[in-house]
Amino acid sequence: MKTLNIKKVLSVLLVMLAMVVTMAAPAFADEPASAEPAATQSAQAETEAGDSTTGKAIASAVAVGLAAAGGAIGMGLLGAKATESIARQPEADGKIRTTMMLTLVFIETAIIYALLVDILIIFVL
Repeated sequence: MKTLNIKKVLSVLLVMLAMVVTMAAPAFADEPASAEPAATQSAQAETEAGDSTTGKAIASAVAVGLAAAGGAIGMGLLGAKATESIARQPEADGKIRTTMMLTLVFIETAIIYALLVDILIIFVL
């Protein structure tokens, strides 16, 4: 039986983290300098709103990314183990498949809940 290589898992996670950071870089981009030296209250309010929006965007991306990645890993492992179980005990095919489908529904529900929380973060907070 194969065991997970810790170095491989850590390198994959590091690559995923690097991808998230590089894709979030445009969110940190600065506005071009304006020709008017005097800043008004409305410009300050827009800047504060932009900072809030940036934080929401990063939090939303991380939340949905983690939920989707965790769900995908869980679904993959579940499919592999269910296939292995059916191969070992073909007579239990119906019970294994039913349990697998029910578990897939629960995993997908958790991902949808993360998406709903994400939508609340963006539009309500």
